Amino acid sequence: MPRSKDRLDRVILEARRNADKRAAGYREQALKLYPWVCGGCARTFTHSNLQLLEVHHKNGNHNDNPPDGSNWELLCTYCHEHEHSKLKDMAGRTDSSEVAPASTFNPFADLKSMMESKKKG
Repeated sequence: MPRSKDRLDRVILEARRNADKRAAGYREQALKLYPWVCGGCARTFTHSNLQLLEVHHKNGNHNDNPPDGSNWELLCTYCHEHEHSKLKDMAGRTDSSEVAPASTFNPFADLKSMMESKKKG
């Protein structure tokens, strides 16, 4: 059992390192290309708070990093989180006209008999 946990830890660590390398690459490029201003709320950033400015991939593909930065926009942490929450909201919606069937589960279906058996017991 410990061996599989160690292996899993190594895989996760390697994945995080690779993601950090990728992020550092395009983040550094984006910070050189664009002014340090949030594209959502127009908040300006300096070296002291630059860690709060993040790169958002407009098309949602984190591997699409053209050198001209056309798939990026700089967003503050809050606006970036808001953008991703909108995507999550939209992912749950469907454009089909099909109506989902109503739930047939009733948590109180057997309540009366349970209450009667408790009175008897």
